[in-house]
Amino acid sequence: MGEYLSIDEVSLSQGELYTFVTNKNGRGKKGTLVASIKGTLSKDIVNVLEKLPIEKRMAVKEVTLDMAKNMESAVKNCFTCADLVTDRFHVVKLAIEALQHIRIKLRWQELDEENAAIGDAKKQGKKYVPKVLENGDSPKQLLARSRYILTIKTIDWTPNQKLRAKILFREYPLLKQAYQHTMEFRSIYEYNTRIGAQEKFINWINKSMEQNIKEFYTVANSVQNNLTNILNFFNHRNTNANAESFNSKIKLFRANLRGVTDTPFFLFRLNKLFA
Repeated sequence: MGEYLSIDEVSLSQGELYTFVTNKNGRGKKGTLVASIKGTLSKDIVNVLEKLPIEKRMAVKEVTLDMAKNMESAVKNCFTCADLVTDRFHVVKLAIEALQHIRIKLRWQELDEENAAIGDAKKQGKKYVPKVLENGDSPKQLLARSRYILTIKTIDWTPNQKLRAKILFREYPLLKQAYQHTMEFRSIYEYNTRIGAQEKFINWINKSMEQNIKEFYTVANSVQNNLTNILNFFNHRNTNANAESFNSKIKLFRANLRGVTDTPFFLFRLNKLFA
């Protein structure tokens, strides 16, 4: 079964979720699939995983997972000797989603202001002329088209993206502040030592609480509540990438079959291929 496992959920058909436990050493081939469980309830996961031999479960050293408490509870019950590692991509995604929430909120404000301006122009019998920025975008278009550039580092921007970002941060200083704060968070994962990363995480949490950006309060609280599991990443730097890759294989398999009509037979085939 291996000493390093991953646990994640995936939808097989019509939004029905299944939990898959995978072995990192399987590398997406034969010997990858440890267990497939219908649903995501902690008790259901435990009931299935307890069928595995106790000596095998006691040998597991590390399990990577997302922030779902049901997964965490099941892993603690079944793999008592294992360290829990909160997947870095889910943690960083939380900060990026907070940043995107600010962008979307600003875009809705621009839409409201534009609709109000159009209404005023109609009352006055005038033609509404939208504001156009130097790169040809209107404010609402600028915010809509900046979604991708806010998820990558400045060194990865193209010349056009650099111009768009320059205008974006000039027009919306709050977005610049939030972007820099998010990139600071991402950079913590570049540290190689657990102690150094812990200090940086605590500083980032404190800075989030000091800033007047409420979207980051939830991120800071989530990081604080899961800090031990997040820091366990720096022990071996394992992620849930292999589980996400396995999920992609399942989805591709499902697409090639034009969907799943016979779920038990589909799971039987997965078992023959990957277990």
